[in-house]
Amino acid sequence: METTLHNSAATAEAGPVRNLGHGEDFTAHMFSARWSEQHGWHDAGLRAIEYLSLHPATVGLHYGQVAFEGLKAHRQVDGKMGVFRPLWNADRFRRSARRLAMPEIPEELFLRAVEELVVADRSCLPEDLSRSLYLRPLLFATDVSLMLRPAREYRFLLMAFVAGGFFGDDTESISVWVDDEYSRAFPGGTGDVKIAGNYAPTFVAQQRAQQADCQQVLWLDAMEHRWLEELGGMNVFLVRGRGADAEVITPELTGTLLPGATRDSILTLASRLGYAPREERISLNQLRTGCANGEISEMFACGTAAVVTPVRRICEPGGQFTVGDGPIGPVTRELCAALTGVQRGTVPDVDRWVYRIER
Repeated sequence: METTLHNSAATAEAGPVRNLGHGEDFTAHMFSARWSEQHGWHDAGLRAIEYLSLHPATVGLHYGQVAFEGLKAHRQVDGKMGVFRPLWNADRFRRSARRLAMPEIPEELFLRAVEELVVADRSCLPEDLSRSLYLRPLLFATDVSLMLRPAREYRFLLMAFVAGGFFGDDTESISVWVDDEYSRAFPGGTGDVKIAGNYAPTFVAQQRAQQADCQQVLWLDAMEHRWLEELGGMNVFLVRGRGADAEVITPELTGTLLPGATRDSILTLASRLGYAPREERISLNQLRTGCANGEISEMFACGTAAVVTPVRRICEPGGQFTVGDGPIGPVTRELCAALTGVQRGTVPDVDRWVYRIER
């Protein structure tokens, strides 16, 4: 059966963006570069987005040498485009490549790709400030060989799609499923980098979550199945207490969960807003007890795609419990407004997180 690429550029002048699912409304271009032992990084430039022709023995398909990233470009209130923390993502992309014995993308090449693609496809983005361009850098092995070794040739691609709300535009809060059988990451593994092999093994648990009417899996540590780590594709925060004395808490980085740019930003913004940011180990039992006695007043997911999304209900094989008094709490609302304000240029960018594209 023939398939086609969804392409918002073809309809950019015709009216509003189509209401496709997250990750389906692709723009017209992609940036491409190649790496080989002989030439290093070469053949870099912008081109029309296209299907790839791969030999069935391509190393990346068999042995998983595939890393990727996710970041967003937003239309600013003055009409310019701004990319949120691309240097942070470039650094994590290099760490992921290093972990898989792949060549690292130089920062200047990463930024060049981002800028050229955003300039070329900015017309795909409507004036609606709730929409953004989600950028997906990808690095994969292209050798044609089934020898069990790192590849000798690689390709870097950057593509984009028009994004709205990850959980849909009308979602006020989500429910999460606590999985007590599978584990997302293990000590000494690859949980702290963003590689393709981390995601497919989580899909069976995600299916269980959907059967329980939940949108995401809340992963626990692999050793004890006791400590909170992260959600399926995003970090998680709790709010302990209320009002000016509230603490904004997230699981500490143990090497088995993925550090996120949004997570890092939330910790900074929480402190600036007068809340106490905390990175600490949080047990599932502490979450249950804290929600029951009101000590934990709010919970939210955060990430490039999810931005800041409240968590209202936690489901387990033996039952369920709720967090807080409503779909979104005051601390979550304030943090979300602060973050999106920086991203869209409505509040001062004192940390210089936004990479403004003036072209």
